[in-house]
Amino acid sequence: MQIDKLTYRGVRTRAALLPLTRPVVARVGEFREWPVILIDLETEEGITGTSYLEPYLANSVKYIMPAIHDLIDRRKGEAVTPATDFYTHRKMLNLVGLQGVATIAVAGIDMAAWDALAKAANMPLTRLLGGSTDPIPAYNSNGLWLTPIDTLEQEAVELKEEGNFSALKLRIGREHLDDDLSALEAVRKGAGSDIKLMCDFNQGQTIGEALSRCHALDDSGLYWFEEPIPYDQIPGYAQLARELKTPVQLGENFYGPRSLYEAVYAKAGDYMMPDLMRIGGVTGWLHAASIAGSAGIPISSHLYPEFSAHLLAVTETAHWLEWQDWVNPILREPFRLSDGALAIPETAGAGIEWDELAVKRFEMDM
Repeated sequence: MQIDKLTYRGVRTRAALLPLTRPVVARVGEFREWPVILIDLETEEGITGTSYLEPYLANSVKYIMPAIHDLIDRRKGEAVTPATDFYTHRKMLNLVGLQGVATIAVAGIDMAAWDALAKAANMPLTRLLGGSTDPIPAYNSNGLWLTPIDTLEQEAVELKEEGNFSALKLRIGREHLDDDLSALEAVRKGAGSDIKLMCDFNQGQTIGEALSRCHALDDSGLYWFEEPIPYDQIPGYAQLARELKTPVQLGENFYGPRSLYEAVYAKAGDYMMPDLMRIGGVTGWLHAASIAGSAGIPISSHLYPEFSAHLLAVTETAHWLEWQDWVNPILREPFRLSDGALAIPETAGAGIEWDELAVKRFEMDM
């Protein structure tokens, strides 16, 4: 049964701390557990929209969850119209600034609202947006951190086999160039010389260090250099993009579509990678993708593979989906991979449903 209109009723939020199979070891920090905010957006019509946020730091949930509740409390009884609600909610939080908690809260609500609309229409989100459920090409980003080099060869074998991947993400920016070269050699020995390697510095370099290291690696056949320097150093990114043969990737830390526009205008990168939590959810992605598409810049996703698959299916310059299974422990039916591509399920909405027993096991005390 299809429902023509949805009305905000309330929202339920919970926080869970999930164990990581392969701990994150990067220049920005180390994580053995991963915090997730579960969002269930309730409507008067009985449809519940589901989404989640990955705020990196467990302590941050106590700031984000109240912001979500505050926004929905002020919208009770009003129509669920995420394409316009995106701007309404941002204006409601404009005085506290649109970066950080404000946009994160708006994004979580936006994703849940679109999920609810797709459920009300009884179709997958991508079909509601005018796309298909064809598989989306993905690379495996579940490992190859700044861990001991002698572990990388076997880990590369395992990561490739998890979904018959043709591409993997490797974190680089070790203390010495020779260590990065040894890491590359180990991964290629394990995964094969034809494996595509997306290399991520996790913002760990100064512009001087990045120029030196990236030039030294520029003939190594890497697929891209991701975030070599802090994300807001746009002139530095523009210099790297001008000087390097290897494409420069950035964008996961852009708050809202206008930040992406500023980077495109400055010619700060060859590829862009919005993060749904920061770009503004589904609505923010759609606007950002149109900006990048107009400039002919390929768009990849960052985290949130379930929602991202639906969105890449309607993105003109869709590139790669970043596959991470970090939320799988609390999903009733995790998405499936085959031949290096993610299958979009033929279910209404985004395809996310909680395994409530698992949620209870990992739920944080608030």
